Amino acid sequence: MAWWTRWISEGGSGAQDSTAGDTETVRRIVSRLQELPAERARFVAAFAYVLSRVAHADLDISAEETAKMEDLVRSRSGLPEEQAVLVVEIAKSQNRLFGGTENFLVTREFATMSSPEQRRELLDALFAVAAADGGISTAEESQIGQIASELGFSQREYADARSAWNEYRDVLRGL
Repeated sequence: MAWWTRWISEGGSGAQDSTAGDTETVRRIVSRLQELPAERARFVAAFAYVLSRVAHADLDISAEETAKMEDLVRSRSGLPEEQAVLVVEIAKSQNRLFGGTENFLVTREFATMSSPEQRRELLDALFAVAAADGGISTAEESQIGQIASELGFSQREYADARSAWNEYRDVLRGL
């Protein structure tokens, strides 16, 4: 059973109850998900925002990256398509507006409310978003490395996760 399904069915157990780490970005997305339990909405909001960090790393969020983010949010959270689209659009907008100041804060918030398994699945999802348009740019790869560090992954753990995506890495193409 995927961690998203398990996490949702358990009502978000394992997440911290405190909202002290909330950022404006997470609060804005959560406000659009009022019918969800607060902890689940915060989790989905942070997940979507961190995905948008990678999509925006090269300063262009492609249609393919957007579609991949929507698919990941929908399939892993159980949200209906309309809500997943809304969450992704808000996350992208917030990242464009506040990325420089919010990136670390939202990623740190995700790290505190997630399990090691959830963080690992997010890392894989980051590579999937970066590869959605056919290649992982050096800017995207660098951003994923930064996020991996913020999530507490060692360099070795990051390299292991990255190796599954070698065929998409621009830096390795043509070798």
